[in-house]
Amino acid sequence: MGFRIGIDVGGTFTDFLLLGPRGRSAAHKELSSPADPSLAVMAGLGALAAGEAMPLERFLDAVECIVHGTTVTTNAVLTGATARTGLITTRGFRDALQMRRGIRERMYDNRYHPPPPIVPRWLRLPATERTAADGALVTALDGGDVERAAERFLAEGVEAVAVCFLHAHANPGNERMAARIVRRLMPRAYLSLSSQVLPQVRFYERTSTTVLNAAVGPILARYLGSLTAKLAAARYRGALLIMQSNGGVAAPAAVALLAATTLLSGPAAAPAAGLACMVPLRETSFLTMDMGGTSFDTALVRDGEPAVTASGAVNHYALALPSMEINTVGAGGGSIAWIDQGGLLRMGPASAGADPGPACYARGGVEPTCTDANLVLGYLAADYFAGGRMRLDHAAACCAIEDRIARPLGLSLEAAAHGMLRVINVNMAAAIREISVQKGYDPREFPLVCAGGAGPLHAAGIAAELGIARIVVPRDASIFCAAGMLRTDLRHDYVRSCARTLGDGAAGDRRVRGAARAMQLEARRALASEGVPVARQRMRYRLDLRYQGQYHEVTVDVTEKALAAADWKAVCERFHAQHDRLYGYALRAEGTPVELLNVRLSASGATRKPPLRREPRRKPGCAGALKARRPAYLPARGRFQEVPVFDGDRLGHGNRLQGPAIIECANTSILVPPGWRAEYDAAGNCILGT
Repeated sequence: MGFRIGIDVGGTFTDFLLLGPRGRSAAHKELSSPADPSLAVMAGLGALAAGEAMPLERFLDAVECIVHGTTVTTNAVLTGATARTGLITTRGFRDALQMRRGIRERMYDNRYHPPPPIVPRWLRLPATERTAADGALVTALDGGDVERAAERFLAEGVEAVAVCFLHAHANPGNERMAARIVRRLMPRAYLSLSSQVLPQVRFYERTSTTVLNAAVGPILARYLGSLTAKLAAARYRGALLIMQSNGGVAAPAAVALLAATTLLSGPAAAPAAGLACMVPLRETSFLTMDMGGTSFDTALVRDGEPAVTASGAVNHYALALPSMEINTVGAGGGSIAWIDQGGLLRMGPASAGADPGPACYARGGVEPTCTDANLVLGYLAADYFAGGRMRLDHAAACCAIEDRIARPLGLSLEAAAHGMLRVINVNMAAAIREISVQKGYDPREFPLVCAGGAGPLHAAGIAAELGIARIVVPRDASIFCAAGMLRTDLRHDYVRSCARTLGDGAAGDRRVRGAARAMQLEARRALASEGVPVARQRMRYRLDLRYQGQYHEVTVDVTEKALAAADWKAVCERFHAQHDRLYGYALRAEGTPVELLNVRLSASGATRKPPLRREPRRKPGCAGALKARRPAYLPARGRFQEVPVFDGDRLGHGNRLQGPAIIECANTSILVPPGWRAEYDAAGNCILGT
C-alpha cells in the first residue's frame, strides 16, 4: 500500500493530509494561490515530498490516491467570474430565470433585490417546441431557432450553452435534438442539458441548476486540466478523485460533466471526518463547525447520517442537486472588521484572504481582521504561527485595530479586539442555530466538533452562546475536511419525477418501479466504470412526498423492498412521522391523500478507509508539555493574565488540564477559558467541557 493524500483548497489556505502505509500521518498548510489554485496544490505536494526526504516524482510514484476538494466553482459564482453562458429555452419562457419563483424572497425587506441572472436576457434565446407534462410531444423542435441561437452565441463569445425546455424531464427528445445542433455548430462549447443535469419538475429550479452547471463547467474543466497536466508532468499515475457537494467522491471525468456537483465541494467532507473522530466517544449525533481563513461552515449529523438537501442555493441562485446541508457564512480568520452607518461594529463577510491577508501577515494588508484580534489579545503567538513557518507582525495588528476600530468607537485597543471576537462568535452561533434550531433540533443536545485553523480559539465562545457543554477538537482539526475526504465513498445521485397520488393503482406503481430500475441501471454502470464491484455498491432510495394541495414536499427514506412491493401504507406512515417532526402536525386521521413528486437514488461505492488510530493512555499530568507562560486577555476578568501555554503536539490520551490555558499545535491553537477543562481521548482528540 502506498501514500494517500487529502487536499482541500480554501480561500486562504490549501490543506493537506498525508497518510502513510503504516498509518503514519502528516499535515501541511499552504497559502492558496487564487489566480491558479493548482500552483498551491503542487507546492504543497512538494512540501510533503520534502518531509518524506524524497524527490517529488519518486514521492508521487508512491502515492496511490489523491482526494481533492476545491472551491474553484464556488468562488466563480460568488465573485461573478463564471464563464460566458447562453441559454436556449422554450419560446415564451426566456424570462423564467429572472422571474425566479415570482414571490418576494425576503418578505419584510423592501430593498432586497435578487442577484442578476447569470445569463443576461440577450443571451437567453427562445426555440419553438413544446412537450406536455405527461411527456407527449405537442410541437416538434424548430431546428432553425437553435441554429440561429448558436450563431448568436458564437458572435458573442459564449463558452457554455445551457438547454432547458419545458417538461423535458418527462421527454428529453427535443433537448437531445437541440444538443446535436449545438455540438455541430459549437464543438468547443461546454453543453449542459436539463434532462441530464436535473430531470425533475419545477422549471425555475431546473433552469437555474442547468445554467449554474454550464456557467462553471469550463472553469472546472480548465482547472482540472491544469491540475492533471501538472500531476502528469510530475509522473503521477495514481487515482485522482474529486469531492462533490453530496458528500461523496467521483472520478474527474464524471465531475466534469456535472460541474455543479462541486459547488460545495470542500465543506461536504466535514461530516465524514466528524463521524471518524467521534468513534472513541461512541457518538453518532453532533454538530460540526469549520472556521478557516475566509468562511465558517457548519453541519448537523444525526444518528450517523448528515442532513442532505435538494433545495439549496449558491449566492442566492437555486441549486437543486443533492448536497450536504451545510450553512456557510463569511466568518474566518481573515474576516475584516468594519463600522456600519449606524456606528455598529461588524465582522465580515469580506475577507483579507491569502493575498494580502490580515495586517499581521505583513504582506500589504491594512484592514483589521479576526486573526489580528487573536494576536493582540495573546491567543496567538507571533513566533509560532503555522508552526513557526510564518512570523506575525504584532505592531501591524495593533495599528490596524487602533486606527480603524478602537479610535472611531472610542474604545481601548483590548476592548476593540475583544469586541471583534464577540461579534464574530455571535455570527457563527447564529449560523449553527440555522441548521439546528430552525430544523427542530436543540443545539444543547449535541456535542460540537470544532475544526479549522481558527476554530478552536473560538469554540468555547460559540458554545457559551449556544449553551453547549462539550466540545471535541479533532487531532487533525486544522485540516479537518482534507482528513474527511480520505473517509468518503464514491457517490452518484439520480432523480426522476413521477407525479402521482400514492395508491392510485397498478399503472402508477409500475411507473415508480420503472423509474427506480432505470436509475439503478445507470448507477451500476457509473460505479462499474470507476472499478467498484457490485459487492461494494449500495443503493439508497428516497421519495419526495407531500399532502395533496401542498407546495413543499418532505423527503423520506424508503427501502428497495417497500418500492418493489408498493407498500405505500408503510411509506405514508414514515412520511406522517417526518412531517410531524418538521412542522408539528400530521394528517393521518383526516385521510388526506399523499402525493409523490420525485423518486431519488443515491448510489455509493465503498472505498478503502484509513484505520483509526488509538493512542496508549498516559498519566494525566501535562507538565512535560508546558512551553511557557504569556499574557492573554481574559474577558471574565477584564484584564490580561499570565496563562500557561502547552505544546499540543506533545499531549495525548489521558492528559488533562484546567483553564485558563492555551494549547498550541503546529497548525492551530486551542483556547481553554477559565471554568473549562481539557482532556485527550484515545484518538488524540481534545475534549473541552465545563
